Amino acid sequence: MSENFGSSGQIQPLSIGNVVSAAVRLYRSHLKTYLKLALIAHLWIIVPIYGWAKYAAISGLISRLAFGELIYQPESVQTASSHVNPRLWSFLSVGFQVGISMLLIYLGLAIVGGVVASLLGLVLRGILGTTGAIVATTLAIIVTVVIVLLGLTWFYSRWVVAEVPLAVEENINSGESVARSWELTKASVFRIQGVVLVAFIVTLPLVFVLNYIPNLFLLKLEQGSTIYWIVYVISLIGSLVGGIFVMPFWQALKAVLYLDLRSRREGLGLQLREPPSPDFR
Repeated sequence: MSENFGSSGQIQPLSIGNVVSAAVRLYRSHLKTYLKLALIAHLWIIVPIYGWAKYAAISGLISRLAFGELIYQPESVQTASSHVNPRLWSFLSVGFQVGISMLLIYLGLAIVGGVVASLLGLVLRGILGTTGAIVATTLAIIVTVVIVLLGLTWFYSRWVVAEVPLAVEENINSGESVARSWELTKASVFRIQGVVLVAFIVTLPLVFVLNYIPNLFLLKLEQGSTIYWIVYVISLIGSLVGGIFVMPFWQALKAVLYLDLRSRREGLGLQLREPPSPDFR
């Protein structure tokens, strides 16, 4: 990377591009380990409650491993697991808190967006008359979508690293981990949105091929037919494979972002104990 994590023994703040670049390098240099963990995590999803907790904990485990590499204090999977596993249900609690909060926010934003769009539509129809009905409806839809997307990405940016403090820090519970994310991100929302956007673009080709294309075929097939179920199974497998490949990248990204946020918020106070490996020079 162009900015050195180890300069003067401390972590230096990163640009949007360098956050994503660091995540990509972590992902590539530990691909086998991260993909194995991601596979295990996705297999656990089929088990209700406990399996979901395992998925959440393994997600946190990948972020902890990535964080250790970034500060040049790497851990083995076994060592990192000994910290993460006792917090199994706390990781599920973090996911539940953020998930429910995002759902409620989505519903609230949808209502607000709908009201604003309806008022805008009435005004435009009053100005343009019946000939402007199509224009008014189109603008109303666009306004609703924009309000919902901007609102969701803003709140997501505040909770993007919600599970990472729980995976990395000592003496912290699920509620404190969520609050820690909110505190760390409060001055960096727009930059985080930029990071998320770039990361989404990076993963989009893979997600499009494995997730979206099979679903597009399903829309054109008769439900219940043999070919429909064949494509449906292919779609499920593609989604699983896509999730396995994409999940470690996002967890590594969260680790980099968390480290960067701490360095910015806490005065670059994270000291390094070992020299950086060639991958991060």
